[in-house]
Amino acid sequence: MLCDALLDNFKRRDNGGSSDYKFYIEEGRKYHKIIMDANGSRSVHAFVDKKTGEVYKSASWKSPAKGVRYDLRLIEQREWLLENADWAGGYLYQR
Repeated sequence: MLCDALLDNFKRRDNGGSSDYKFYIEEGRKYHKIIMDANGSRSVHAFVDKKTGEVYKSASWKSPAKGVRYDLRLIEQREWLLENADWAGGYLYQR
């Protein structure tokens, strides 16, 4: 759902009409990586803890930054996240 929300946000902002942006999940041992693929250039958008549903911004390709940004188990946070997630990741800096 988060990948869909990010792609919808990207399309709404038009961003030069490029349709070569994709958001998808790569599964790791402990985290789901939300990957942004921009015309073949990939970067980690965010990490989601597989056990707890906690969302982190990325510190590097392999690890999340310290500090939970959102908890997908909490309905209020999940709904806010899905409504306000932006493709550039600004929502990850608001908490």
